[in-house]
Amino acid sequence: MYMPRQFQEMRNDALQALIHAYPFATVVTAASTGFTANHLPLEQVSETTLHGHVARGNELAKADGAEVLVIFQGPDAYVSPNWYPSKHETGREVPTWNYAVVHVHGRLRVIEDPAWLRALLERLTDRHEAGQAQPWRVADAPGDHTDKLLRAIVGLEITVERIEGKFKLSQNHPTANRAGVVDGLRQRTHRHDNDLADLMIATKELSDGA
Repeated sequence: MYMPRQFQEMRNDALQALIHAYPFATVVTAASTGFTANHLPLEQVSETTLHGHVARGNELAKADGAEVLVIFQGPDAYVSPNWYPSKHETGREVPTWNYAVVHVHGRLRVIEDPAWLRALLERLTDRHEAGQAQPWRVADAPGDHTDKLLRAIVGLEITVERIEGKFKLSQNHPTANRAGVVDGLRQRTHRHDNDLADLMIATKELSDGA
């Protein structure tokens, strides 16, 4: 990943927080036929372990022991040069795109154990149903139906070997321009705008306190 120094995010707490907040990942593997990319939610078990599941027909179900690249995409948004005070002074600004992303390099293990799989599904469901007025639980489905579906999937465990983050959040601009970007994002209603503004503020505060 191209990594200008000012955008390199090395704080482990910031990297782990993004993984937790944006668990839908892209898992990339390489084979003799080329690269494959699969998209699935992952559970952050610890700083060194991720869990997930896929259908038995998925390439990942046959990739036990493979090296993988897992990409977690945080908030992103277009940045208008009109948001920079410096643009109105000099005209010397152009559009860009701000974003935050975490790359996890690791090793994949395929898990067949039905009890392990059921426990994973229960944890994932409980987390993502938590905001519902009446959360659905795995136990709500008929037992024979659940057992049938469990036989159609395999579990995945990814052991983290290396992690890197790129938080491109206007760090290459003066404070006034960064504040202008936050204000511009707050006034717009596109997806991720507010989340990106929050991350810009949090990242600056953490950097100032480091």
